[in-house]
Amino acid sequence: MATKGLVERLKNGEDILIAEGYMWELERRGYLTAGGFIPEIVLDNPEVVRALHMEFIHAGTDVIEAFTYYGHREKLRTIGREDDLEKLNRVALQMAKEVARENGKLFAGGICNSGIYDPQDESTFAAVTAMFKEQIEWAVEYGVDYIIAETFNDLGEAMLALKAIQQYGKGVPAVITMTAYIPDMTTDDVPFPEACRRLEEAGAAVVGVNCGRGPRTMLPLVKEIKKVCKGPVAMLPVTFRCRDNCRTFQSLKDPETGKPLYPTDLEAARCSRSDIMSWAEEAKAAGINYIGLCCGNASFYFRELAEAYGRKPPTSKYTPNVGLSHIFGKTSEADKYKRSTKIKEFMIGKDNA
Repeated sequence: MATKGLVERLKNGEDILIAEGYMWELERRGYLTAGGFIPEIVLDNPEVVRALHMEFIHAGTDVIEAFTYYGHREKLRTIGREDDLEKLNRVALQMAKEVARENGKLFAGGICNSGIYDPQDESTFAAVTAMFKEQIEWAVEYGVDYIIAETFNDLGEAMLALKAIQQYGKGVPAVITMTAYIPDMTTDDVPFPEACRRLEEAGAAVVGVNCGRGPRTMLPLVKEIKKVCKGPVAMLPVTFRCRDNCRTFQSLKDPETGKPLYPTDLEAARCSRSDIMSWAEEAKAAGINYIGLCCGNASFYFRELAEAYGRKPPTSKYTPNVGLSHIFGKTSEADKYKRSTKIKEFMIGKDNA
């Protein structure tokens, strides 16, 4: 069991590293439908989810979050599985709890954007809150250390989530993250630094942004948020090479064809490991101490993040060592495999050797 809780660790100046992005990684492996991204895998192939929890522990995560993202009533209704709602949430929570407790990690519950919230229609507020309530109460029943409410594009819905956690969460801390798209404004027209400040003042233990933007386009906004917030600020970008003219992974285009890459061709714009390491080092220097990766995350990326934050997770045993290569290793000429120079020339071209 984790020896200290989220708030205590953050107050002590510790960093919290969290591996998210299960939805995208499990779709990539063939267990989720792109578009819906509904976590049926929790019921259909729970062993795969458990294995991914363990994989991210191996890579250095401090938190195991129950895979209940989009596991809410509205999403399950779209595929005719609303009757499986409670079972899916309970299975996900029990699995995450077992893995977290057995490995000394924090155990988090999760809720997310509802898909039905409309700031112009107050009748949606009660329906959204009811969806949050049932997931929060199940999470509390399983003894979560805190609850993550994430990927809100409207401040209004994020506030509803925070209030629901405060009302039904029996005192567990709330981490509230919103999603920034191309403007630095929420879709109900509030600048993100102000939105995060309001959430913090309303009682969120951690506020910040997740998803939507890549490392390069998210970090400047997070620095602005830090200027107005007093407590910890969260940052969980997607792992794609977003840039100023394509701030979000939804807006990326194929450099060869000009066609949109989202959602099924994003591999053409994946970050490199060096991208993740450089971003993580800059984030650490900026004082971001609740940090992770969202859509596109994979264990080899998360190791880069963990090592940038000074960690040596189990997978660091296998950190790349190009010096071991008999072709690309930086050994002396006397130590080289006798045909390595010619083979390297054939591999990459003589001019690049």
